[in-house]
Amino acid sequence: MTDGPGARAALAGAVAAERVRIVAALIRVTGDWDLAEDCLQDAVERALERWPADGVPDNPSAWLTTTARRRAVDVLRRRQTERAKLREAQALAELERDLIGDDPGPYGDDRLKLLFTCCHPALPMAGRVALTLKTVGGLSTRQIARAFLVGEATMGQRLLRTKNKIEHAGIGFRVPEPHRLAERTAAVLAVVYLIFTEGYATLHDDLAAEAIQLAGLLTRLLPDDDEVLGLHALLLLQHARRAARTDTSGDLVTLEDQDRGRWDRDAIEAGLTALAAARATGRPPGYYRLQSEIAALHSTAVHADVTDWERIVAAYDALLVLRPSPSIALNRAVAVGLRDGPEAGLLAVDGLTVDRLADHPLLPAVRADLLRRAGRRREAAVAYRDAVAAARTEPERRLLERRLREVSPPGGGS
Repeated sequence: MTDGPGARAALAGAVAAERVRIVAALIRVTGDWDLAEDCLQDAVERALERWPADGVPDNPSAWLTTTARRRAVDVLRRRQTERAKLREAQALAELERDLIGDDPGPYGDDRLKLLFTCCHPALPMAGRVALTLKTVGGLSTRQIARAFLVGEATMGQRLLRTKNKIEHAGIGFRVPEPHRLAERTAAVLAVVYLIFTEGYATLHDDLAAEAIQLAGLLTRLLPDDDEVLGLHALLLLQHARRAARTDTSGDLVTLEDQDRGRWDRDAIEAGLTALAAARATGRPPGYYRLQSEIAALHSTAVHADVTDWERIVAAYDALLVLRPSPSIALNRAVAVGLRDGPEAGLLAVDGLTVDRLADHPLLPAVRADLLRRAGRRREAAVAYRDAVAAARTEPERRLLERRLREVSPPGGGS
């Protein structure tokens, strides 16, 4: 017999280690996403009933796997009796074979198939993100809805539509063919990166941490992919700053002013290790690898004043060639301003195509910061007012309002 807390701890560890593998295998053979999650939940509930009395099994993960599969067999047998569906009969036969021994199938791991299915380019991006968090990340519908500031019912409908799309569009539960693997891997990485950036921008550390877990899973499944390694490095290096990103009042602290002693050194070391592995592949740096190189330069600078802006500008130049975007162009302008002076940064901003940047929410904030550094306080105040109006989050708005007060003349005149 095992005490209740001991059994619960063993169960939590087994679920953390095997949840994705169990769900992925059940989806592969049944094609039923809800059934897969329900069967795992049923196995967890049975473990909560039996392990405190019977003792924790020698192999808790195998116990959960077998129990979940047996539950799926029972459900499909009843459905087969009721409706005699050919597809479910086939799934039943495969499940019964799986109870004897696992067949890893092509590419070796059902978790990889699950990730590629959740992130299929035929699905809308919002659906990909939600389904990945729900099925791979194990978040509840309520947790996902809260993270993306929508109602639980709305998120439930989004998940339902996404699952229906998979079924009706005939999206297979598989890793794509080798000649399409790179482009499809890029789609998976885009979903993981979007999850992280949403969590990072809104200070939802749990969401950002979930993206890091997903990226870590991908590195285990695709250990020789330099972009997978680059993304994992990037997320670790950025998330390492989380403790220093806000002050005791919850207000944002810019990278330049952060207390670098509060950065997570273990996360930085892990990020640098992942980056070294990406470099070791010998491939030319890609989109995520270049961003991780920039993050590494920030993470290894003992003080903002010794940041290697020359190499950072060069990395942004390479990014602009590889994947031009307004965000990258703006970040490069900031880097130029910190390398060559704020007036040079302003010239870099002015040299960008207006049509591409006119509606970019960060444009007034970048311009305002460069004007403040250049001592052009009156113009900076005007730009900060525009930036406050365009702010996307409350902490961001408070930071910009603080800067606005710094450059505004006494009495609030213009």
